[in-house]
Amino acid sequence: MPTRRGWAAFAAGLGFWIAARFIGSDDLHMLAAGVIALPFLAALFVQWNRLRLTIHRHLSAVRVFPGAKVTVTLTIQNQGPGAAPFLLLEDVMPSTLGRSARLVVTGIPSGGKQVVSYAAHPHRRGRYTLGPLAIHITDPFGLARVRIQSSARNDLIVYPMVEELDRWSLGMHGAGAGESTVRQLYRSAAEFYTMREYVTGDDLRRIHWPSVAKTGQLMIRQDETTRRSIATVFLDNRSSALGATGSPGFERAISVTASIGRLLLQAGFAVHFATVDSPTQLVSEHGLLETLAGMSSVRSKSAAEVLAGLRRMSGGDTSLVLVSSPPLGGEVAGLLRAGTAFGWKVAVFVHPVDPATLPPGPAAETESRASAARQSLLHAGWEVYVLAPEGKLADVWRRNRTPRRLQPAGSSSW
Repeated sequence: MPTRRGWAAFAAGLGFWIAARFIGSDDLHMLAAGVIALPFLAALFVQWNRLRLTIHRHLSAVRVFPGAKVTVTLTIQNQGPGAAPFLLLEDVMPSTLGRSARLVVTGIPSGGKQVVSYAAHPHRRGRYTLGPLAIHITDPFGLARVRIQSSARNDLIVYPMVEELDRWSLGMHGAGAGESTVRQLYRSAAEFYTMREYVTGDDLRRIHWPSVAKTGQLMIRQDETTRRSIATVFLDNRSSALGATGSPGFERAISVTASIGRLLLQAGFAVHFATVDSPTQLVSEHGLLETLAGMSSVRSKSAAEVLAGLRRMSGGDTSLVLVSSPPLGGEVAGLLRAGTAFGWKVAVFVHPVDPATLPPGPAAETESRASAARQSLLHAGWEVYVLAPEGKLADVWRRNRTPRRLQPAGSSSW
């Protein structure tokens, strides 16, 4: 159809035609007829000009953290018999990523291709879809335009914001809790797990002489066994607790969960992740971050049933990380009951609304509730952190930790 320029040309042609009728000029009359017909001839040109375009979209990274630069490259290949005319490309992006990208491509010969690119800077976690791509074909004068659309789409996953936390020695809370690896020593020399060949530097007191007599090789008692520690990370994603999806409190809780979960995974823990509306599942680092990228709040009245289920499924050597808002008085008792089944326990309470922004009465009530819950959990052996929606976990984490480091999985600590 004609563009604004085409309609302007049509209006000018009408003006010429009226002027030609008044002054009786045949030349001006012919010029007016040509100008009037030109936009419609251009429309027929772009409509009948059959193009065979192949378009590929490539992202420099499909999984990124907020603030990273993502370069989107579009490769347009002309597979038609003739040269492609002036093309205007519009790649649709979600509004949270910014405005749709608009690019210009000119003169692609038959069998040729042209590469154009643009940059996106995502600032919020989420799962985004880029596309479809709209192609506007115009004539050389820009008088008419036709729009075709490519159905190709690409997914972009933006992880939550992750803070770098210092590693620490959790202490021993039974096998599997505390250090990322646990060394379980047997009480007698006869109770060994397996044997292996002697390696220079091994303790000679651990040589198993009966095996040496049978095999003729020095064999060492492997009288200790190592296994990975287990941690359960629970995110209370109720809208009544942390707020709706996108609210500052909810987004801070997502970031806290990602930060602690990644810290435990990098320290060698086997991490199980659970929310109010999803069962416990074993996750990897990328799996946890991808799950949190698409996490949303749910409408649920209580998390007591989920916590009771975690308590039944856990062992005394399992660590627990709970991320929620400061609980009410009745909810504290449920947390205390659930915590009795775990070894090391940590709770991070995120205020849905910064108490500093509330009136004096509600602010005092909110801080009193958080302080009472913190004291109750501390007396029960929990580690508790309280954050405002704009607070940083790394700040309070660093103030309460020792400089000792976690040992990587499979390592020794004597």
